Amino acid sequence: MIATSELTRRFGETVAVDRVSLEVGRGELFGLLGPDGAGKTTLLRMLSGVLTPTAGTARVAGADIRTAPDEVKAVVGYVPQAFALWRDLTVVENLSFIAETYALPRPVIAERTQRLLAFSRLAPFARRQTEYLSGGMRQKLALAAALIHEPEVLMLDEPTTGVDPVSRREFWQILYELNRQGKTVVLATPYMDEAERCTRVALMHQGRILSVGTPAALKERLQGVLLEVVAEPRRAALAAARRMPEVRQGTVFGESLHLLVADADAAMTIRRRLEAEGITVQEVRPVEPSLEDVFVALLAPGA
Repeated sequence: MIATSELTRRFGETVAVDRVSLEVGRGELFGLLGPDGAGKTTLLRMLSGVLTPTAGTARVAGADIRTAPDEVKAVVGYVPQAFALWRDLTVVENLSFIAETYALPRPVIAERTQRLLAFSRLAPFARRQTEYLSGGMRQKLALAAALIHEPEVLMLDEPTTGVDPVSRREFWQILYELNRQGKTVVLATPYMDEAERCTRVALMHQGRILSVGTPAALKERLQGVLLEVVAEPRRAALAAARRMPEVRQGTVFGESLHLLVADADAAMTIRRRLEAEGITVQEVRPVEPSLEDVFVALLAPGA
């Protein structure tokens, strides 16, 4: 459904997207995972036909983003990071306005509007002015507006940022339903837990794709055993652990440390050495790696 080759975008001297080549299959729920400034938004804007690439090529549902941007826009539903609909219009007025820009017949507009209001759970708020919607409701309205012309591909740029946990869960339920219906979804997110829900993930950093795969496959690429260490003082424990030859990589992970080692036999040695330095060790145990651990490993020098 999406194929890019060496896709690049520069803004002056800044390379926002750097020679990105990837493929997204029909019906995938594909995640672009990376921190702010990774290039996710710029990549989505190019794939949506909104932004012209500096170099490289891409096709979306068979349409070339360079030579046929209008065809791309016809097959893509794009939800930007910032809410871009009209706050002085009601929910139904926003949907009708967007539908009219696609020159949809009025009977079609009426039918799709009612269907999308029910699907997005916004029917009780159809006549409410958008300015008075919650953040979660606005995101669901933006999603409904992106679906009004029944696109083949849905692209969302960090759609749950700043949304409360309940609305976030409801939003993901809607995405799952769209994906079950066969819709191809490409989602940019800085959240590791959201990336875990995708069929495949591309890890992005400084405009480049570091790795692509299913969440499970990406975690399997982490060489070694991951130990979770609960110790105080935590910063001193991290500094001491990083000096140990057994530790390939050490990071703070919430209230604990994550240490990458060759095998689980290193656990007792690490505990003993930390305690010898006056550090109180509560627990050292092997744990399953997260995508965050994979990301950190890929960014490590020499990775």
